[in-house]
Amino acid sequence: MSRFTLFYENIRVAFKAIKSNRVRAALTMAIIAFGIMALVGILTAIDGLKSTLTTQFTMMGANTFSITSRSMRVTMGDQHYRTKNHSHITYREALEFKKIFNEPAWVSVSFNASGLAEYRFRNNKTNPNISVIGSDENYLTIAGEEIESGRNFSQDDLLGSRHVVIIGQELVRFLFPGVDPLGKEISLPGLKLTVIGVLKSKGSSMMGSDRNTIIPISTARQYFSRPNITYNIGVMPYKAVSLEMMADEAEGIFRIVRNLDPRDESDFNIQKSDSIIAILMENIKYVTLAATIIGLITLFGAAVGLMNIMLVSVTERTREIGVRKALGARKSVIRQQFLFESVIIGQMGGLMGILAGILIGNLVSLGMGSSFTIPWIWVIGGVLACFIVGMASGYVPAVKASAVDPIEALRYE
Repeated sequence: MSRFTLFYENIRVAFKAIKSNRVRAALTMAIIAFGIMALVGILTAIDGLKSTLTTQFTMMGANTFSITSRSMRVTMGDQHYRTKNHSHITYREALEFKKIFNEPAWVSVSFNASGLAEYRFRNNKTNPNISVIGSDENYLTIAGEEIESGRNFSQDDLLGSRHVVIIGQELVRFLFPGVDPLGKEISLPGLKLTVIGVLKSKGSSMMGSDRNTIIPISTARQYFSRPNITYNIGVMPYKAVSLEMMADEAEGIFRIVRNLDPRDESDFNIQKSDSIIAILMENIKYVTLAATIIGLITLFGAAVGLMNIMLVSVTERTREIGVRKALGARKSVIRQQFLFESVIIGQMGGLMGILAGILIGNLVSLGMGSSFTIPWIWVIGGVLACFIVGMASGYVPAVKASAVDPIEALRYE
């Protein structure tokens, strides 16, 4: 008998044995499929999240950094960005920095005026969850925002504190269904603003700006005046340069603006855009590790169940094994038959789990605004894991089957 014929015969016998024990084989496949589904599904969703984060931070400005007050508590992972309270960044300091920072870069001054605004247009109104940002003409460039229609702020808008606004797509949906918003006047309590621009949609992603409205910083300072406003300074080089060097230069200049002594610690944060995503990715690694452990524990349970089924199968098929040996089957052939059966059950369960995991993982990632993705590394890893489970679970039963005495097996009832 050729090797190919023997291989084909072992496959045929394995499928026949699986078919004759449908219920137990199906339960084992389901356990394996659940483990692989948990592993592949969670990791597919994580890959989608990573892709979304990377895309959104790239859109925000991959080569930017910001100067913010340390009175803002920021804690991400093991990194803490404040040890004590410090004074806020004032409007005067922000403007002075913008004036004397002569590096080839855009510099923007902005502040978050409100996060709970409610806009009205005629009989339509938004939910009271609209963000209002007071900014200058460079904010859109540094934030990675694009104008879909209309225009950005002009110097006249800023110097004259004009009542103009750039709106996100959610306001268009709420206030202007089927109507061109440009030139229309929308209102906050006590303030009327003319729409001069509409932002491109960024969808439902975490960095989306569909609920943002942007007004001139001079106008925002008048209407949203309050004590201790802290201003953010954003910097984006014109060309790809060493962000580290420019950030160090910016820190030195802002220390002068803040009148710090050379011995004093910098009382402000310089946050580079790439460091934020690096911190997020570092924390995602722990989720990936937890998902892997959960999947491996489930696979271990599946391996125990599969070994139990194979041992029971050896006992139930003792007489069949005796007949095969009496007809001349060698120990190696019997051993291969049971190993093939175990591996096939593992691979069938793994295939179902991989398909279910990719489907569920992509449903989650699509809900986060990511695109459809297939984590080939985890798919290949799942196939290998199921092969190892099948081999490990089937080895002991296969050895036991190959060691059966044919005389005793023929008399077995």
